[in-house]
Amino acid sequence: MKKTSFHILRVGLAITFLWIGILILKQPEAWGGYLQPWAMNLLIVPLEQAMIATAFLDIVIGFLLLIDFFVWPAALIAGLHLIIVLVVSGITDITVRDIGLLAGTLALMADSWPPSLSKKLALGKS
Repeated sequence: MKKTSFHILRVGLAITFLWIGILILKQPEAWGGYLQPWAMNLLIVPLEQAMIATAFLDIVIGFLLLIDFFVWPAALIAGLHLIIVLVVSGITDITVRDIGLLAGTLALMADSWPPSLSKKLALGKS
């Protein structure tokens, strides 16, 4: 059985990802303004579509965390997503928030990592 702190972190991150996803859906162009110009030039779809896809990713991550299903893959994807956010948005006033969210997703992933996977990875080491 997982600790109470695990569930508090899981639900808190779930609400955060769900909320951000909804906010992005309401104003995708505004959220696209956080991207650095070089990152916008790398997009293969219009900025609005990229932000809508980001919103749906955030909502899926939040939903999986909220229902306590596939927590470690959801936390892994959330962590990778936040690393990308940090890279493409640069150092801003909200960078510290994203670092905190990243730390939370990594802690959640580490705490929910399946033992069977750990054994498989350990077998590969000599």
